[in-house]
Amino acid sequence: MTQEAAATARLLTAAKEALENYHDVHVDDDGALTFRHSDVPCAVQAMQLAEGLTVLSLTCVVAWDLPATDELAQSVAERAGQGLFGTLGVVRTERGMDVTLRYAFPAEGMAATPLGTLLMLVVATASQLRTELLTESEGTAT
Repeated sequence: MTQEAAATARLLTAAKEALENYHDVHVDDDGALTFRHSDVPCAVQAMQLAEGLTVLSLTCVVAWDLPATDELAQSVAERAGQGLFGTLGVVRTERGMDVTLRYAFPAEGMAATPLGTLLMLVVATASQLRTELLTESEGTAT
């Protein structure tokens, strides 16, 4: 096992242990961790950006197939500027608009409790956003 692979494996193991305090966590074939927070599917990956800089990347699929209205897109853009833990992304598809929340951070050496707290801050934000966006989309659907 390379040094990079060992570093990312250690980090994913720490993330898994931290998340298991809150969720059932599955390890995918590629080593990524997946879990659901309420109705929000989430995935955690680890990568080494440079020697000595290994990061965790958390992606939450906040909502999908939302009505692709200008009002809803504006609402997502406003939330993106509110200093969330993470970056909101919007993708327009044939079925509407999909929204993701992504957060990447250096986590090497973090203890399980603060690591779990940080991850849960992000996924709780994603769940709150999902609730708000679904409520808004009901009002904007044609």
